[in-house]
Amino acid sequence: MTQTLDASTAVRDRVENWLAGFEAALTAGDADGVAALFAATSFWRDLVAFTWNLTTVENRDGVADLVRATAEATGAHGFHLTEEPAEADGVTEAWIAFETAVGRGRGHLRLTDEGAWTLLTTLYELKGHEEPHGTQRPKGVEHGVRRGRLSWEEAREAENAAMGGSAQPYVVVVGGGQGGIALGARLRQLGVPHVVVDRHPRPGDQWRSRYKSLCLHDPVWYDHLPYLPFPANWPVFAPKDKIGDWLEMYTRVMEINYWSSTTCRSASYDADAHEWTVVLDRDGEEVVLHPKQLVLATGMSGKPNVPVIPGQDRFRGEQHHSSQHPGPDAYAGKRVVVIGSNNSAHDICAALWEQGVDVTMVQRSSTHIVRSDSLMDLGMGDLYSERAVANGITTQKADMIFASIPYRIMHEFQKPIYDKIRERDAEFYRRLEQAGFWLDFGDDESGLFMKYLRRGSGYYIDVGASELVANGDVKLVHGAVRELTEDAVVLEDGTSLPADLVVYATGYGSMNGWAADIISQEVADAVGKVWGLGSDTAKDPGPWEGEQRNMWKPTRQEGLWFHGGNLHQSRHYSLYLALQLKARCEGIPTPVHRLAETHHTA
Repeated sequence: MTQTLDASTAVRDRVENWLAGFEAALTAGDADGVAALFAATSFWRDLVAFTWNLTTVENRDGVADLVRATAEATGAHGFHLTEEPAEADGVTEAWIAFETAVGRGRGHLRLTDEGAWTLLTTLYELKGHEEPHGTQRPKGVEHGVRRGRLSWEEAREAENAAMGGSAQPYVVVVGGGQGGIALGARLRQLGVPHVVVDRHPRPGDQWRSRYKSLCLHDPVWYDHLPYLPFPANWPVFAPKDKIGDWLEMYTRVMEINYWSSTTCRSASYDADAHEWTVVLDRDGEEVVLHPKQLVLATGMSGKPNVPVIPGQDRFRGEQHHSSQHPGPDAYAGKRVVVIGSNNSAHDICAALWEQGVDVTMVQRSSTHIVRSDSLMDLGMGDLYSERAVANGITTQKADMIFASIPYRIMHEFQKPIYDKIRERDAEFYRRLEQAGFWLDFGDDESGLFMKYLRRGSGYYIDVGASELVANGDVKLVHGAVRELTEDAVVLEDGTSLPADLVVYATGYGSMNGWAADIISQEVADAVGKVWGLGSDTAKDPGPWEGEQRNMWKPTRQEGLWFHGGNLHQSRHYSLYLALQLKARCEGIPTPVHRLAETHHTA
């Protein structure tokens, strides 16, 4: 027992000594001294706290560069442990907290005999602008009597009526899906005047309007929105309409300034006034807003990719992109060709087969498949599951653990997981490949998460459709499409596939395509490609970026931001985007370190 206590004390002392040395060197502006505390191969990931950016620097040279550029202005101090550190396999892990001149932060440290291997530092609140919760929660009522006092409902109506007239929003968020709604909730809590606009009649319609079999493939523990988690009886995988209703409810109870039936027609930036002119069509009425900041929250993807194929004009059947697919009901007894073999293609094929449709999947390139049960257990179970909750892993802690792994080495953490999945589901994969399905596990065998982070495509989480492919219920063919005839899809090898409907499950472009439509092609090109890490793998061209391109951070266009991703990312990264916007709203200096270069325009 005494030896265990001595060991624990030694581990704690080692971490505290490192933190003391780190703080002393930061305070002295000793960049080389800070760098010496890191291992030769090391990573410091900072989310806003030091850099007013989302940045990862590598090795001692990168650490020294970050310190020289940021330490004096940041004024970081008060580094301390928030719980007992743990040691395993020669790596000590520690949860830490600290303050900066303008805010408070938390982070994570991995320490080896050589020094810090990974360091995560994040800002979570601004001093003097704390969110009103806990002891700071609003009273909600004004006791006493006063003439002319407005009720809560009257005050909300007055705020909405003034916005765009006597009052201007500081931020306009274009896109009112999960990303825009999560950011709107953050902005409301921080007191940032905002409007979230969306073209649909109701919040949540982005989900309601999709094909009826659509549901979340990620589990409930991964998908909570800020402030208001799903209830304990929420299903593990939520159906699309249930998610739509939750988003609508959430928008109201979180008091988000949400304008439905509103389309953004155009936006232009006045560099002298540091202000946008945003022209909206609000339910048939033109409204012009002048925000300082514009956020495109249109998802993690851009406009649908609809291939141009000879003969599309003469095809007599129906054809549409998967984003416009209404569901299978109208196609019973029909012949359908689905071009593509990723998530949407599989979901649509399965739903069509259930309605008695003769359905064929056209696979043009290999796809990563992972069974849902295996992914939930081996891939996500330690962080996002009932098992994780029982082990004390809250959603916030899970998010921070995931964020603490630098993208450069994340594949090394993922590969062993997918090795186990391949072993567990070997017979499943054998049957798929025997059926002719082109299967892959990513360029470096690292599986789904890395494909998602690098390119946002190329995978399917199997909830049943793969069985239909494996046993031939969904027919499978391969190759590029050469042309459409009046009643068929013809492949390059001459194979003719009779069709009454063609579904293009062909993915989406980069988010900067929306910037081109709303602002200008010049701005879209200046900002460049959105999403991807620069891993130099398929559909993620180099050079290495270290973070998601242009997401949740300053871009090459002043006052323009991108926000999106899955529910997990919308929840987690909306905090850092909201803090950046709040700081600018309050006039807090925000010197950006390492504004990303533009390497790819699309």
